[in-house]
Amino acid sequence: MTDSICLTSMACESGQPTSGVARDRGRFVLGRRASFWVSAGVVAHTLWTSAAPAMVYRIYAEEWHLALTTTTAIFAIYPIVVVLTLLGFGDLSDHIGHRATMLIGLAMSLAGVFAFAVAPDVAWLFAGRALMGIGVGLTASPSTAAMVEFAAEGQSQRAASVAAAAQAVGFAAALLLGGALIEYAPHPTRLPFWFLFAILAMLFVASWGLPRQGGASADRWRIRTPSVPPNLRGVFALASLAVLTAYTHGVLILSLGGQVAHDLVGSSNAFVNGAILSLFAIVSGIVGVAARRLDPRMAMASGAFASAAGVGLLALASACHALPIFLVATATAGTGYSLLFFAGLALINRAATPEHRGGIFAALYLVAYLSMGTVALVLGVLARSEGLGLAIDVGAGVIALLSLAAFGYSLMSPKFQSDAETGACGP
Repeated sequence: MTDSICLTSMACESGQPTSGVARDRGRFVLGRRASFWVSAGVVAHTLWTSAAPAMVYRIYAEEWHLALTTTTAIFAIYPIVVVLTLLGFGDLSDHIGHRATMLIGLAMSLAGVFAFAVAPDVAWLFAGRALMGIGVGLTASPSTAAMVEFAAEGQSQRAASVAAAAQAVGFAAALLLGGALIEYAPHPTRLPFWFLFAILAMLFVASWGLPRQGGASADRWRIRTPSVPPNLRGVFALASLAVLTAYTHGVLILSLGGQVAHDLVGSSNAFVNGAILSLFAIVSGIVGVAARRLDPRMAMASGAFASAAGVGLLALASACHALPIFLVATATAGTGYSLLFFAGLALINRAATPEHRGGIFAALYLVAYLSMGTVALVLGVLARSEGLGLAIDVGAGVIALLSLAAFGYSLMSPKFQSDAETGACGP
């Protein structure tokens, strides 16, 4: 493990153990250990930035007399922009490097958060949410890929484990810190975003010190859809099924589950409601750290089982109006989400080569955000037109089928695991 500052940028990029202080064209360059944790911070920012506005939409709607269709549109623009960014720029980091892509993405996230912090009208919210979508779309895959490359030799599963925990930390921060600032601090539509802006500014400065890394692809970059090399399509199919199931379950818990929690608790306190939902993130983070020694296929099978159990308990909690069952459902869902997400990342980490890793992670996140946007839209329409109970039942049925497919596929072939470890999966 290296010290926190590399001796030379060349040594840092090659991953050799170094110590001392380095300058690359006048800037300090972080060492491997510090670079790993800064990259984890960028991963955490994707969930924090994603969830931060959700808790203040109700306040905007009341203060500005916004129609339901307007708040729905503000919500919907985010996953749409993330998907479009991944479609056009998903493999950018394979060409210009992870550091450069993360810096551009963080700058977009900073601009989006600033727009929310000063928003005088609803147009600023649309602009801010779109900028956040660009920022997350640009940083999600290079930050995940950078964690693998900054991890110690042979520690790709540790990188996947910490990435899963980092997402959970980001989401918990959005719910707990955001909820506390909204409920107990002045200026509830401003202060949470100024706080996040300060965090992102520090993360941007830290990311400036990352070594130049990635950008090894020999192909000339152009706007194009992320692609997966033919020899990796088998492992990508398994990984994408795991992440697809995780994100779909996450949407159900965090959208409709939030309404169930509000109805069961009967409180308008943003911190209380956020704390209840944060159980999902807290359990997810704990499981993510504990999963580092698990075989990815076993983690996927266990996560699929927990996911199916979680949605069943959520449907039961909604039908019985039982808060204890809802809390168990939320914890079980967090377990399933973390194990599935970890399994998907671990499989890609083992199989992908550095020059393709950014594009493959972009394709993985593209699948995830497409599912998130589609499921959120469909379940939202069902909840408004047919009622919350039916929407939860439909969502639970879909996730149960996905979980069954993930469970069966993960155990289908012992050969698939050895292929994933060597990166030799067939098409």
